[in-house]
Amino acid sequence: MPAAESHGCLCGALCITTQYSLDRWLDEIIPEEEERAQADRQALGLLFADTLQALRGGEMDFELLLPDDETPLESRAAALSQWCQGFLYGFGIGQPSKLAQLPATVDEVLRDLTHIGRATVELGEGSEEEEEAYLQVMEYVRVGVQLIHDELFPTREPPDSGDDERGDEQGADPSLLH
Repeated sequence: MPAAESHGCLCGALCITTQYSLDRWLDEIIPEEEERAQADRQALGLLFADTLQALRGGEMDFELLLPDDETPLESRAAALSQWCQGFLYGFGIGQPSKLAQLPATVDEVLRDLTHIGRATVELGEGSEEEEEAYLQVMEYVRVGVQLIHDELFPTREPPDSGDDERGDEQGADPSLLH
């Protein structure tokens, strides 16, 4: 799974459930056990913790994991589309129990993410207008995901306290994973 799509998957699941663990995310993004064993678990654990902390913190410092500005615009736009696809997948596997009761703002952002995830990218010569349009869509996605998280946070079940005693990344305080 591409990095952008993997991060989108993580964010979607974290927006809908408090029960999403690092191990479950790794199972989703790296389904082959041998490849999962070779993955840089520490780096992925830090990404998991940083993303969780950014979404749950009050600082609005959540960022999408996308290619940097030096990457061609076409590749960045494709990665944004993949990120949205991953988010919708993660949101779905987070098992939203009350889909029919989603706030209208959440439903609207989810529809927009669906359209962005399906978008095909046909760029001209990489003009400033295209760059600006990409930045606006990216910012909309970033703020929309934060809005979804903030709207749904009060409706989630509290974390299962039974996992916290194990001491691994699943029940650990995200700030302690660094």
